Amino acid sequence: MSLRKPIPRLKEDNYSEAAAKQRREFIEAETGVSLKHTGHYSIDPKVVEGNAENFIGVVQMPVGVAGPYLINGEHAQGVFYVPMATTEGTLIASYSRGMRVISESGGATVTVTGESMQRAPLFEFASAREALHFSQWLERELPAIRAQAESTTAIGKLQHIQSWVIANKLFTRFNYSTGDAAGQNMTGKATHKACQWILGNYPGVIENFSLSCGIETDKKHSHMNLLHSRGKKVVAEATISKDVLKDLMRADPERMVRLRQRTILGAILAGSAYNGPHSANGIASMFIATGQDEANVVESHTGIAFMDLTPAGDLYYSVTLPSIICASYGGGTGLPTQRECLEMMDCYGQDKARKLAEIIGATVLAGDLSLAAAIVSDEWVSSHDQLGRNRP
Repeated sequence: MSLRKPIPRLKEDNYSEAAAKQRREFIEAETGVSLKHTGHYSIDPKVVEGNAENFIGVVQMPVGVAGPYLINGEHAQGVFYVPMATTEGTLIASYSRGMRVISESGGATVTVTGESMQRAPLFEFASAREALHFSQWLERELPAIRAQAESTTAIGKLQHIQSWVIANKLFTRFNYSTGDAAGQNMTGKATHKACQWILGNYPGVIENFSLSCGIETDKKHSHMNLLHSRGKKVVAEATISKDVLKDLMRADPERMVRLRQRTILGAILAGSAYNGPHSANGIASMFIATGQDEANVVESHTGIAFMDLTPAGDLYYSVTLPSIICASYGGGTGLPTQRECLEMMDCYGQDKARKLAEIIGATVLAGDLSLAAAIVSDEWVSSHDQLGRNRP
């Protein structure tokens, strides 16, 4: 069986409308599929250079808005309307319902408690003792290593290096702050420069080296990122008035806490990365709308949900999300529609990444509250049947 023809490319201007049209016509001829809707867009193909190769058009994802939502963050303060890209009926309505209940109870309090992005080199030696000596040398030489790493970036800062001796190997995590960028590429470049200096200056013998040993767990879930944040660690919390909860969600705090106690057991039994209802829904829909790297939903949805009754009988609810990887600048955030969604929340550009992370955390809280209440009030199936029926 022979391979199909190669995808057309225009060497002189591969990000032009002419190049995109040529590729669409090629795909239509090769597959027999019309690309009428894929080829209908308002952006200039040149803006996707650096974001998508072999550009042929766009996938038009429905975008709705949830809110209004009162958020009391350190960076996100005020009332927000949250853009969410999704094809799941009831999702935006459910998040809006949670936002209303939290807002009428005083709003969501959100705090960024830490942030870090990693690259994780591996160094191998003749023995464990030599690996340990090398880890001690890294600690002594941290200022010089930091200078090398930071010479490659205007905003990245090497915070510290973690290390673990396993057999005759040293597994490390170089931890950085990355400003308003997500920072995976930034930290890769910085760590590469630092490690070239290490390889040239360590007085001992390094028998093998790899820029990545896997424990940064890039675009993978891991318990490591639950304990040592990758991205921004966000805690969103709210105290929900029992009267508001009963009036608007037909649920009561006692039954909500009882449900949480039982679903925690189920999450433990399943080995879930998150013990709340559905953090990935809110994160994924916001990531797509705002031009984030959608693969980072894997790390970002990890977390811990917690409920408690207050002495007054109200419901305290919090979500801790230790690895929200988001950016307000760079990557896909500057694409036209994605930038509009960020600007809708005043989250585009410099000094806005923490604000965006707070809004994402608060949104997860609202969605979790709404879904948990729907289960308690036995409205989960009926609401999806009413709003989510879109069968071919």
